[in-house]
Amino acid sequence: MNKRQILVIDDESQIRKLLEITLSTNDFEVKLAENGLEGIRFAATFQPDLIMLDLGLPDVDGQKVLQQLREWYLNPIMILSVKSEESEIVKALDNGANDYLIKPFRIQELLARVRSHIRNHIKEASEPIISSSNFSIDLVARIVKVSNEEVKLTQTEFNLLAILAKNEGKVLTHQYLLKEIWGKSYNDQTQYLRVFVAQLRKKIEKDANHPEMILTESGIGYRFILT
Repeated sequence: MNKRQILVIDDESQIRKLLEITLSTNDFEVKLAENGLEGIRFAATFQPDLIMLDLGLPDVDGQKVLQQLREWYLNPIMILSVKSEESEIVKALDNGANDYLIKPFRIQELLARVRSHIRNHIKEASEPIISSSNFSIDLVARIVKVSNEEVKLTQTEFNLLAILAKNEGKVLTHQYLLKEIWGKSYNDQTQYLRVFVAQLRKKIEKDANHPEMILTESGIGYRFILT
């Protein structure tokens, strides 16, 4: 059985060494890059199952590296950074990061998140398309179509729609959605979630004021129904 491959893009030699030892001893194959350009080149060459990306790189801003990777790289990207500002975290998630860990991080938590992201991506790849007669979402290609017309979504809008669609028929609480999309620090930001749901409804519903797919469960959360 082939080992899952992880690419680490980080300019700190100690962090690279720590991650190489940790991941290798947990049955992952590890590739190391010490700057953004090298990381992008390695990602294209080796097509890793997951990328760990530092934002403070010496040659290219990590956010720009993330944006460039997301133009074609579909597998999970985890940010590992000393930057703890809320604005930086939100920007990374909006640019397509799947996760954000602040340095210093706990090794066991990092490993748990790595396994979770790879497992979830494999599941998505095996069942990549959720569709009905007039709606489809391709979870791997990240394409949404309504009545066979492609709908342009931001990274955050897509991530929110994807988690709703993958749990079709289930009521997902405000807190669950906020935690999954933006992280635990956003647990009480229900207005933030409401804004993104409203944006999604305008793009995928026949009538955003009378939604048929993204339904509100008053005081609880939202439920997605394929129509």
